[in-house]
Amino acid sequence: MLPENVLLSKSPANDLKAFLSRKTYSKIAVLVDENTKKHCYGIIAPGLPEHFVIEVKSGEEQKTLETCGLIWQAMTQQALDRHAVLIVLGGGVLGDMGGFCAATYKRGIDFVLMGTTLLSQADASIGGKLAVDFNHYKNHIGVFQLPTLTLLYSGFFDTLPKAELRSGFAEVIKHTLISDRKMWNELRTKTLDEQDWNKLLLHSVKYKAYVVTEDPKEKGLRKILNAGHTIGHAIESYLLGINRRVLHGEAIAAGLIAEAWIAVNRQFLKQADFNEITDYLLKIYGKITIENNQLEEIANYTLQDKKNSGQKILCVLPDGIGNAHLDCEISLDDVKRALAFYRSL
Repeated sequence: MLPENVLLSKSPANDLKAFLSRKTYSKIAVLVDENTKKHCYGIIAPGLPEHFVIEVKSGEEQKTLETCGLIWQAMTQQALDRHAVLIVLGGGVLGDMGGFCAATYKRGIDFVLMGTTLLSQADASIGGKLAVDFNHYKNHIGVFQLPTLTLLYSGFFDTLPKAELRSGFAEVIKHTLISDRKMWNELRTKTLDEQDWNKLLLHSVKYKAYVVTEDPKEKGLRKILNAGHTIGHAIESYLLGINRRVLHGEAIAAGLIAEAWIAVNRQFLKQADFNEITDYLLKIYGKITIENNQLEEIANYTLQDKKNSGQKILCVLPDGIGNAHLDCEISLDDVKRALAFYRSL
């Protein structure tokens, strides 16, 4: 069962209209970027009563407090009060940032997440984690706050560039690797174009919703969802800092390989399973180019990971395929050697 505030929709305009008709919001704002305004806004507009649109630029590099300032300023100029609602129509970046802006504006107003990418629908929009980047550290400033409604619609995937669909697929892969070997076995026999997105989306959302319900504030089980992210975020953050953008899913795929390599060395993961994971991820994502002289700087980014405790770098490592170990302490040397292995592939 899906949580009561999550709806898998076949007609997002009608479902949005029905939701808003049950509410008495003083004002309605819709947050978009240039891409979702062009490709997705027209799909939901027929379901909207009087409203105004806030547009920001797309891209991870825009996920900053400076952009939040522009959103808060627009909300203030339109005199949104605490009885207003912000509808966020966008991918993971806009969902994180828009939700954060709503959760902090006047100490919090209602917001609706309408993810337009596979990444946002399968992962980012579920669970109430909202944040922006700070000094190139991923999701460094944020809060936990659930949206009033999360509306999922796979039809939005038709508007995506293939690279964005592939990026979101990394989180779907991650969910199978930590929870469901049977689904992994089914998924890995298909190319990106052959996947059943509705089936995979439902699987991911149900699993993530279960984990979040068990552990809303990431004190225990929810940490499992960070598989691939300790090293993946370090790669993404470092490259962003030198103005070299990689998509989130590409970095997470690299992180899944690097962390699986550590798991093999700790005898958590069989070599055959590791080869299976690595071969499929490389087939889908290729490899991110990393120079030898960048390994230490990338590794240092793991010292800022939010899962850490004191000076300990804590990581999620696969325990076979379909399970994972939480709070595994790894060293900077482990990270550097894992990155060196990834670089050598």
